[in-house]
Amino acid sequence: MRLIQLAGLLAVAASLQLPFSLDTHTENLLRPHYSSLLAKELPIDLSPYANDIVVRVAKSTEIVQQIKTHGHKIWALDASAGTIDIQIHADEAESFLAKNGVSAPQVIIKDLSQAVFETYPVNLRSSTYEAFAQLDVQDFSAVVSDEMTAQEKLRALSEVFFKQYRPLSSIDAWLELLAQTYPDIITLETIGETYEGRPFQVVHLSVPDGDTSHEEKKTIVVTGGVHAREWISVSSVLYGIFEILNHFELNPDEWQELAKLDFLFIPVLNPDGYEYTWTSDRLWRKNRQPAEGADEKSCRGIDIDHSYDFHWTPSSDSPCGEDYAGTYPFEAYELKVWDTYLNKTNEGHKIWGYIDLHSYSQEILFPYAFSCEQQPRDEENLIELAYGISKAIKLTSGRYYSVLPACIDRDSDLIPDMGSGSALDYMYHHKSYWAYQIKLRDNGSQGFLLPAKYIVPVGKEISAGLKVFCKFILSDDR
Repeated sequence: MRLIQLAGLLAVAASLQLPFSLDTHTENLLRPHYSSLLAKELPIDLSPYANDIVVRVAKSTEIVQQIKTHGHKIWALDASAGTIDIQIHADEAESFLAKNGVSAPQVIIKDLSQAVFETYPVNLRSSTYEAFAQLDVQDFSAVVSDEMTAQEKLRALSEVFFKQYRPLSSIDAWLELLAQTYPDIITLETIGETYEGRPFQVVHLSVPDGDTSHEEKKTIVVTGGVHAREWISVSSVLYGIFEILNHFELNPDEWQELAKLDFLFIPVLNPDGYEYTWTSDRLWRKNRQPAEGADEKSCRGIDIDHSYDFHWTPSSDSPCGEDYAGTYPFEAYELKVWDTYLNKTNEGHKIWGYIDLHSYSQEILFPYAFSCEQQPRDEENLIELAYGISKAIKLTSGRYYSVLPACIDRDSDLIPDMGSGSALDYMYHHKSYWAYQIKLRDNGSQGFLLPAKYIVPVGKEISAGLKVFCKFILSDDR
């Protein structure tokens, strides 16, 4: 396996101008309150979240409908616990909840602006809290030395990379570095453009195996960043890529069977939306194309995970709503590009497995999302494999991920359009034999704003689950 030397690594870094800080202690930094800083010192405008809180209440069909009617935002529905997390203005919370029979809500986040602020990286050298901290080539000396092997240098840089969440420019540069470091394994495929003209990138990971032709390999697809605000899903896909590369180096015998697999990783399936969370609105969910027939300035975006052409139904949300499904299936610009690529992939390489990473609530969901009355094929093995993934996660971190049908998680039995047009159902029914949606940490104390210190622990959980998933598919001789 060919690895570039340190000089080449530095040259790549210099040419790419990797936009991430190499400080190794930022996770221990005590942040000031955002209100003590000047507007120019803040990563984005935090005023839209001012005086907002996130509360947890008992779930009911009535309160879900009232939340949508009054324009409040649903963060999560926890089917197993029977609760719902709501973002609401603090001044409105008491009266709204009282009218809906809620007397003692649990406050999950009491200062939303501060919680948003604390998810952005810190540039210690300039003492600012900006979203983009430029990397100087000489900063590599902080974590690498001439005595280290090329593998050790890359692992040291990776350790730093995963200490903070990263913007698109940093992610793209990091993937380019991996591709140049592992040219025989990693191929970056630009399969099209997003609505705003950004490259839509797929990471193709395939380890050479003399005993298995490329056409004979079983394909596994892993996606993240479907919903822009779910940053932990993006970092977890990236960490999964790194773990496979790392283990092939350190434990070649243990992982050699994976050479019989072909991986397609999409760390950010919604690049425009993800970029928007770094420049304007940390809690943005949809893509960024204008909603058809709506005011382009005030109502943009389609929920990509409601836009697939499988039991698609028009959304009850207005074009401004977070769950807006568009006016027809596959209207979401990214999905047209993605589905075209999948169709070409399926022509010569059967897709055996699909995992779609989201946050939050620590759940492993299996099909179907659109209805609890539709029984999935091979249901017994589908559920058994889900519990196997959950067990692997528990053994890794002690965290429990519950297993349940996606229709229950989405409340499809109560509000039909909530489960329509999902990636899980579409991939399972049309593309892949085995398919899951995994909702990552946490259980709600931080929600979508999971601190960066959890990037590696969650990444390790998903890597452990992915390993079980891969071994199961390799043993499937159908």
